Amino acid sequence: MKYKLLLLLMVVSNFSFSQNADEIVKNADDKLRGKSSYSEITININRPKWSKELKMKYWSKGSDYSVSVITSPAKEKGTVFLMREKEVWNYLPTIERTVKFPPSMMLQNWMGTDLTNDDLVKQSSLVTDYDKKIIGEEEKEGYTCWKIELTPKPNAAVVWGKIIIWIDEKEYMQMQTDFYDEDMFLVNQMIGSDVKTFDSKLLPSKLTVVPVDKPGQSTVISYSQWKFGIDIPDEYFTTNYMKRIH
Repeated sequence: MKYKLLLLLMVVSNFSFSQNADEIVKNADDKLRGKSSYSEITININRPKWSKELKMKYWSKGSDYSVSVITSPAKEKGTVFLMREKEVWNYLPTIERTVKFPPSMMLQNWMGTDLTNDDLVKQSSLVTDYDKKIIGEEEKEGYTCWKIELTPKPNAAVVWGKIIIWIDEKEYMQMQTDFYDEDMFLVNQMIGSDVKTFDSKLLPSKLTVVPVDKPGQSTVISYSQWKFGIDIPDEYFTTNYMKRIH
């Protein structure tokens, strides 16, 4: 009788975890995104023999619309990237031309970083394209986190075979994300650190992307400003406005 009761409690507990995992990931995603946001970002690209720094401004509305403009260095200044639903557009000021990224370019590295063009489009896919379950509890950067495993839903158009994400249990901060390929080998890690308050929200101000099989290589994304719930004109997310945004 005791064995049956214990087994029943385990089944109920696992079912509860499965239900909560979806809510946890959704809450963490909503916190990062909000209804709208504006941020100023510095990106440091580190390689064994060289390094590079980019600065940019970024606007977003919901999960389907975002636009960013490079503000330095001078060579890339004025370059704009627009994401509209599943499309990515690029404005190049040197030739004053707007280009839509073809599918063949989506897996290429974005601006020489360890992020791909596809990563820009797939920001919201953690919520919609994966089944989720809590597999443990661990501490990251001093914060107690749910450890959640995400596996692709059948027919989901995703590149990862599995994702493990650590989400802070109090503030729903995404403290670390591990990305595995289809053969279940760890490919990339994204590690959050240097937690700060932005517009009354506690969030990691630094994200470090590390390809695990490339020693000495990383991309560090640092936020200096981050505002939420701001009014952004709809024209910001149109191809006609890309050459005017600043």
